[in-house]
Amino acid sequence: MTSYRPRRLRTTPAMRRLVREVRPHPGELVWAVFIHEELAEPRPIASLPGVSQHPLAAVPALVDAAVEAGVGGLMIFAIPAVRDARGSGAVDPDGILNRAIRAAADAAGERLVIMADLCLDEFTDHGHCGVLSADGRVDNDATLAVYAEMGLAQARAGAHVLGLSGMMDHQVAVVREALEAEGFTDVSLLAYAAKYASAFYGPFREAVDSQLEGDRRSYQIDPANGLQGLHEAELDEFEGADIVMVKPALPYLDVVAEVAAQSRVPVAAYHVSGEYAQIEAAAANGWLDRRAAHLEALTSMRRAGADIIVTYAALELAAWLKEN
Repeated sequence: MTSYRPRRLRTTPAMRRLVREVRPHPGELVWAVFIHEELAEPRPIASLPGVSQHPLAAVPALVDAAVEAGVGGLMIFAIPAVRDARGSGAVDPDGILNRAIRAAADAAGERLVIMADLCLDEFTDHGHCGVLSADGRVDNDATLAVYAEMGLAQARAGAHVLGLSGMMDHQVAVVREALEAEGFTDVSLLAYAAKYASAFYGPFREAVDSQLEGDRRSYQIDPANGLQGLHEAELDEFEGADIVMVKPALPYLDVVAEVAAQSRVPVAAYHVSGEYAQIEAAAANGWLDRRAAHLEALTSMRRAGADIIVTYAALELAAWLKEN
C-alpha cells in the first residue's frame, strides 16, 4: 500500500520554502496614507497604532519611503480644512487632495504608482460618499456628475490610478467617459467593486475626521451577500475598470476568491483599518506575534487570489518579506 505522508514536504525550512504555493512580494503592496490640510507635523491616529496623518510638505518623503521599501503604489487620502454639502474641495484643483496628488506624482516620476481616493466622504459636511437629495438620500446620478469632475481634477494633478470607492451605480462608466473625452486614456481605474457595509471601517473614520451622519447601507453591500459582490465586480469590469477591489479583505476572502476566479483584470483587496487595528491591539497586549500575524493575513489575501493588497502595514510588510 502506498504510504501517503504529506509531512515529508514540511520537514525542513528549505523544503517548506521549496514547495510554498504563495510568495507575497513588496511590489504587490499599496501603502495607504493620510494627508491633512491643517497639519505642520505628523499627528498619530490613536485607533491605528503606527499610522499618522501627515502634512502636505511630507508627501515627497512619503514617496521616497515607499520607493525605498519597494512597494508598488501609494494610495492618497486627504482631510480638508473646510467641508460643504457638495464636497466642493474634492474638485478644486487647489484642494488638499489634488495638491497632494500633484506633489506625489512630481516626486514619484515613474518610480511608483500614485493612486488617489475618488470619493466625497472626506469632503462632505454630512460624511456621505455622495450628494444628498432634498429628502436626505444619496442621489446616485447627481453624485456621478461630481465624480466625473473629481476624476478629471485628479487626472490633471497627475494621478496614475483613480480609486473609485463611492459605490455609486455606473461610476466606472461615467468617470471613464469623462477621462476619455479629455484625452486621459492612460489613467487607470481601480473600482472598489465589492465594498461592504462593514463594522471594520471604524478607525478609518477617525483617520479622516469623518462627519458621517447615519450609515452607508443604502449603497454599500450587505455583508450577507456574496453574489452581489461578484455581480458588482463583473459590471465594473464591463464598464472599463482596469482593477477591481474587494473591501474589507479578511471577512470576505470567499468573495476575493470568487472575484479572482471570474475576473480578467487584476484583483485588489483592502486590508482595512479595523483589520489592521485588531492585529495591533492584540499584539500590544501580548496575545499574538505582531509580525507573524501581519504576514499571515497578507498571505491569506494572496492565497485567496488578490493580486494587489492595500494596507497600512505596507512598509513593514515589505521589509519583513525582504528579510524572509
